[in-house]
Formats: sequence, C-alpha cells, structure tokens
Amino acid sequence: MAKKIKTVIKVNLPAGAATPAPPVGPALGQHGIPIMQFIKEYNDRTAKFKGKIIPAVITVYEDRSYEFITKLPPVADSIKQAIKIQKGSGKPNKEKVGRLSKQQLEEIAKEKLQDLNTNSLEKAVKIVAGTARSMGVEVEL
Repeated sequence: MAKKIKTVIKVNLPAGAATPAPPVGPALGQHGIPIMQFIKEYNDRTAKFKGKIIPAVITVYEDRSYEFITKLPPVADSIKQAIKIQKGSGKPNKEKVGRLSKQQLEEIAKEKLQDLNTNSLEKAVKIVAGTARSMGVEVEL
C-alpha cells in the first residue's frame, strides 16, 4: 500500500551549504522530520552546484518519513549569473540593469527546460525572456 502524504514543502537553499536555520528547521521540525539528516542528504546531493540556489521539494508522509527531489536553480539566478549582477532593477520598466543576448537566453532556456512547463525550446526562451524583462534586463530576441 502506498504511504499517505501529510504535506509537501518547497524550499530554496544554497547548494551544498544548507543549515538548520530558518526557513528549513522550523518547516521540517513542525512535521517531525529529522532536520540534520535532511540537511546532510541535501548538501551531499547538491555539493557539485556550490554557489547556486537549488530548490528542493520535500514530500512528508504520515509516518514521518520523507523523500525529496532537487530542481535546477531558479531562472532569475541564472540570468543574474549570466550578466554578472547582484540583483534585478527596482524599477524594471524604467531602469535597465543589463542585457541578455539571444545566445544567453537560449542557454538558460536549455538548462532549465526540464523544470519548465513546456517541451518547446522556443516557448522556454520566451519564459526566460519574460523573467529577464521583469528584472529590468533588456533581451535580444
């Protein structure tokens, strides 16, 4: 018989360097999950991505067991890394913080394709371009 799911928790954590500090500790603690065991597994699984933020989706079962999957870094992080900025613009429609070439857009889209809700590279590029524009980054299409 399949285990009964109690809840699903989504967290964005630094790869290979997660700690039991909030938001992880309280989120897992309230569901009775061994926090340090999760942190160790997460850090082991994401060590090769050090320096990036890697989202994790944790499925907690009624019997207090859990399993989790890791996803790819958020699109916004990939954009910031590609054009070497710390953060997006506070006024994206007025102040531009950088420019993404068509090639950079395609690279980010290819990298992120499996996490996006499309299988078309063309549509994935449009999703990435939309995220970039909302951050105040000009895009070349």
